[in-house]
Amino acid sequence: MSLAIRRSDWFIGDLEHYAAWYDKAAGWELAERYLSAVSSTLNRLAEMPGTGNPASFSNPALKSLQVLPVERPFEKHLIFYRYDESTVYVERAVHGARDLPRRNRQRLRISNQSAISMQSP
Repeated sequence: MSLAIRRSDWFIGDLEHYAAWYDKAAGWELAERYLSAVSSTLNRLAEMPGTGNPASFSNPALKSLQVLPVERPFEKHLIFYRYDESTVYVERAVHGARDLPRRNRQRLRISNQSAISMQSP
C-alpha cells in the first residue's frame, strides 16, 4: 500500500526555484525532466519510505528527517522527508553540492512544529 505524500510549502518553493533555474539554463525540457525525476522519487518514497538514510543533523527536532537523492541524473539533489504509518511528509529539496551549507543556516519548517534552524553535524 502506498503512503500519502504531503509536500511542505518550502518543498514546493524549492521545486519552483530549481525548475526555473533549469529552464533558464537549458530550457523547459530539462526543467520538466527534473520535475519528472522528483515525481518518480516521491512515488518510490510512497511505496518504500524507509529507502532513505537518516539525515545527520545535531538539532534534536531534525533527527526524524530522512534524506534520499532524486533519481538520476539529478542525484545531487536531496529530498528531506519524514514519515509515519500513513503519510510521507516531504520538507525540502536541496542541491547537496551547492546549497546545503547555505540551507543549513536557513529555517526549515517541519510539519506540526514551529520553524527551526537546520544545523549540520
